[in-house]
Amino acid sequence: MSYSNTDTGSKPADPYTQKNLEDPSLKEKVEDLVAFVDKCKFCMMTTRIADSGLLVSRCMALAAKEGNGIDLIFHTNTESGKTDDLQSDPDINLGFVDPSGQWASISGIASIETDREKVRKYYSPALKAWLGDLGDGKHDGGPEDPRIGLIKVNAKTVQYAVSKRTQLGGFVELAKGIATGSSPDVNKLRHLDENELKQS
Repeated sequence: MSYSNTDTGSKPADPYTQKNLEDPSLKEKVEDLVAFVDKCKFCMMTTRIADSGLLVSRCMALAAKEGNGIDLIFHTNTESGKTDDLQSDPDINLGFVDPSGQWASISGIASIETDREKVRKYYSPALKAWLGDLGDGKHDGGPEDPRIGLIKVNAKTVQYAVSKRTQLGGFVELAKGIATGSSPDVNKLRHLDENELKQS
């Protein structure tokens, strides 16, 4: 079932998507996505609040990647609200965007990992600033602090748009679109489904 409130006849109702949608090789789609995520680094992580069912987003910094760069790792304080959310409902969305308007939306399943070997592997001294030292010799923000865990996101579907042009070229295309009424050819709109992500 889809929503529509008009009939455009034989003309595309969404010409921007039609003009910019691309389906190159799986290798190219994955490489471009991984490069964009690496460059962006920060994303909005959306979870479902455990007690109300409402959606909530918070800014997160990418800590590491696994699985050819598709599975993403984030640090977490295991005592924070997001771990409660994910324990209740592991469905998650990550939204990356940069100032030029390029973006990626990654939906998947999250797991909370507390294995100390893995925590040590991805540990960053910057975590001390976020967790603080409670002065009890155990909760010190170091790699053995039991509050430090990882959120691993196993990607299930991805949609993203990266630029085909320089920023100036994009503005020129947009201006042409405004002047002529035609949709601008500015982005590479792409989709990766679960089967493709399993192959990558």
